[in-house]
Amino acid sequence: MTSPVRVVVTDDQALVRGAFVVLVNSAPDLEVVGQAGDGAEAVDLVRSLAPDVVLMDIRMPVMDGLTATRAIAALDSPTKVLVLTTFDLDEYVFAALRAGASGFLVKDTPPAELLEGIRIIARGDALLGATATRQLIEQFIRTTPAESHTVRPQPGSLDVLTEREVEVLTLVARGMANHEIAAALFVAPATAKTHVSRLLTKLGARDRAQLIVTAYESGLVTPGFL
Repeated sequence: MTSPVRVVVTDDQALVRGAFVVLVNSAPDLEVVGQAGDGAEAVDLVRSLAPDVVLMDIRMPVMDGLTATRAIAALDSPTKVLVLTTFDLDEYVFAALRAGASGFLVKDTPPAELLEGIRIIARGDALLGATATRQLIEQFIRTTPAESHTVRPQPGSLDVLTEREVEVLTLVARGMANHEIAAALFVAPATAKTHVSRLLTKLGARDRAQLIVTAYESGLVTPGFL
């Protein structure tokens, strides 16, 4: 029998946190192993419990979700962070993705979709796709002054990649799944998966969300890219 996905729920509002706990525990393949009222508590729980997934609120006292996400990523822990936010186009969510979050969902996401999102994150797959993440990044870039962008072009950052890997990264940034990349490049799905895995390793990215951020930071793709 497969062990349940171990989850830590982080939210400063006790009622909201309790509702998420009840929801997650209602799924037989998911288990809440800890609760945190702020980001500092979440980081401590990751250190002591090593959960598979942390549901992370953004705006909290003591330590916000962005800072906590960055701290968890710095632990080099396999724990994945799933950001919960009130607004889907939120600059703090973009910053959290850049800091190491594996995906995001709005708090009014239907319960079944939230539970499935936890499973997807735990498997290491892309959540919602990369398309939603790309839209978030583009919105952030378009609506903030150029000098305040978190994303800054770093043209040399992709020098470690082969020509084919750059091509694959471009398709990932377009929001394509592995089977779509395989079809576009006329290769086997397993080959596409291998290319994506090599991208993750070479660029030090945790998942596809991080690859998309890197594609924008490097200047490989720009807002409006199709």
